Amino acid sequence: MASIHDVARVAGVSASTVSNVLNGRHERMQAETKARVLRAIEELGYTPNALAQQFKSGRNRTIGLIVPSVANPFWGALAHRVERAATALGYKVLFCNAERDPQLETRYAETLLASGVRGVIFSSSPLSFDHLSHLTRRGLVVAAFDRRGHGAEEVVACSVSIDNELGGKLAGQHLVGLGHRRIGFISGPIKTSSRVGRLNGLRAAMAKAGLELDPDLVWQGAGIGGYGDTEGPELGRIGIRELLSRDDPPTAVVTINDMYAIGGYAGARDLGASIPGDISVVGFDDIDLAAVVHPALTTVRQPLAAMAETAVQALIRVLEGTNEGAEPHVSATPQLIVRASTAPPRDRTHPNNGAR
Repeated sequence: MASIHDVARVAGVSASTVSNVLNGRHERMQAETKARVLRAIEELGYTPNALAQQFKSGRNRTIGLIVPSVANPFWGALAHRVERAATALGYKVLFCNAERDPQLETRYAETLLASGVRGVIFSSSPLSFDHLSHLTRRGLVVAAFDRRGHGAEEVVACSVSIDNELGGKLAGQHLVGLGHRRIGFISGPIKTSSRVGRLNGLRAAMAKAGLELDPDLVWQGAGIGGYGDTEGPELGRIGIRELLSRDDPPTAVVTINDMYAIGGYAGARDLGASIPGDISVVGFDDIDLAAVVHPALTTVRQPLAAMAETAVQALIRVLEGTNEGAEPHVSATPQLIVRASTAPPRDRTHPNNGAR
């Protein structure tokens, strides 16, 4: 395979002259010199090393996307939307599943940066971005998805997220408005910014109605390691079974996402309980499955397409230096989508009512 030095030898010029022709820096070059270089390139069939050029020019038109796990269709849909938005701006996307593991995220980010990828969207919603600080000092540009960037500006260049606390409030207000007083919360370990926000929102909605969220009804994975992103349906199934088996079970639950909610459907069926007759269920995200399960799932919608496009555009503006005056941290508004999985609570004082 021909090298840049082979081209220089055949054209009778220096390697730096060949580089100038390849990178369009030939305004002051004699036309005959440029022509010799181009003939040598064609004669040798020389193809420039794209990666080397990217490192020199800083114009690698590829971004990274690191998601928890595409086992949850929400993250697969995000990857699709990010790719569409990036393609429209002339960029490619490399994406990785890191299961919210800071060490794995760091390894992926180091690999991407070493490959010339300078901008990465992280969607793990961590409580801290400290594990990436050494990479941002080396030039990595971090965009946060599903996590507000405020408070982490030294690491996060831009961010987009819904107001997770508002989303939790919307779910709680809906259930309280239907008459529910015993409300549970089902999640994997509550150690991400988004999960904390959703739980706090539910707690605030209940407090406003003079109610208290019973700590015994906050179920978070029963000691599972990691974050439960790949096991969502099974954890939802286990969680609702455990809550319904309590001496004073909830009449409604809010789940951390739709996959947990769909798993909760199976858990209710295991006990012979009906939805929403015995227990109302509210999900979070509004994935495509939410509208087609039976009963159709009441859920809090994230405007995914708009959020993905905003994240990509914000990241590319930073990479291209065109972000002056742009708001770096964008908060989108969640929307409650009411379907058939929620209803007023059944009167449990009647001997024939309640979960069996």
